[in-house]
Amino acid sequence: MMEESYALLIVDSIMALFRVDFSGRGELSERQQILGKMLNKLLKIAEQFNIAVFLTNQVMADPGANVTFVPDPKKPIGGNILAHASTTRLYLRKGRAEQRICKIYDSPCLPEAEAIFQIADNGVVDSNESHVLCVDTL
Repeated sequence: MMEESYALLIVDSIMALFRVDFSGRGELSERQQILGKMLNKLLKIAEQFNIAVFLTNQVMADPGANVTFVPDPKKPIGGNILAHASTTRLYLRKGRAEQRICKIYDSPCLPEAEAIFQIADNGVVDSNESHVLCVDTL
């Protein structure tokens, strides 16, 4: 069947099409059911072919966060269906200047933590020590 082996499946902006096709609370239940089926299929593909599935998502402002004084009042869209289907969730955001921050938002095997990095000409580099963390070898 496959001549080359693959180890990663990336789905960019998983909720973007669902937000376009389903608008309003009246269609929320149907949207979440279809999302659940799609996530179940992705999980089966991951298990069958022994690959990692990487989903990117959007965040939105959380109006209720102002009550709890959360420093960054954003939350991922997709609800509990998407949250429970994900093993490890990362939150990426822009830092100062060229810095980016990756926060472990939820993981069964890693504690909540943050890492600061930069994307440079020679790859992904540690923002503090300027050594290469990952290099593109195409």
